[in-house]
Amino acid sequence: MSLPLREGERTVEDLYVMPDDGYRYELQAGLLICEPRPGFRHGRIVATITEMLVTHVRPRRLGVVLAGDSGFILARKPDTLRGPDVAFVSYDRFERSGDTVRAFAGAPDLAVEVLSPSNTATGMHAKVADYLAAGTRRVWVVDPEVHAVTVYASLLWPQVLREDELLEGDDVIPGFQVRVGELFEV
Repeated sequence: MSLPLREGERTVEDLYVMPDDGYRYELQAGLLICEPRPGFRHGRIVATITEMLVTHVRPRRLGVVLAGDSGFILARKPDTLRGPDVAFVSYDRFERSGDTVRAFAGAPDLAVEVLSPSNTATGMHAKVADYLAAGTRRVWVVDPEVHAVTVYASLLWPQVLREDELLEGDDVIPGFQVRVGELFEV
């Protein structure tokens, strides 16, 4: 299906009229980014992270945890829409925006990306940069191959955490902590 182009760029609205063809789509400055479905291991790790965050966040009423590539509009004209594997939005921000049916207008407070075989270093760097530029306070890039998590509060100063180190929610999700290795356990 051919989508109409506006000033040579795709928009968030264009994404919602595309047929489901088995691929995941995002927008980066109006350019359509296409990725294949990531696979079983990826889904298992995403489910584990989601469960751990929900178990901590929900009883403390800190906010909402989202999974399944929920869309976040990070910029307009040209549009950037990203769908992190797992995301967290504080209750204050959630209450102000409401439970939107389509993409959330703004950045998540936390974006979690689990690397899959189709990811490239350049592509992941662009995602992290988009999140941080839009106001995401932390980005976790989870690497199943080496059992590590790279934590970004700034693009220039990432912190790599190995299996025996603690991944913490810091001021974004107060009190949350887990040993990195637990993210990969079956």
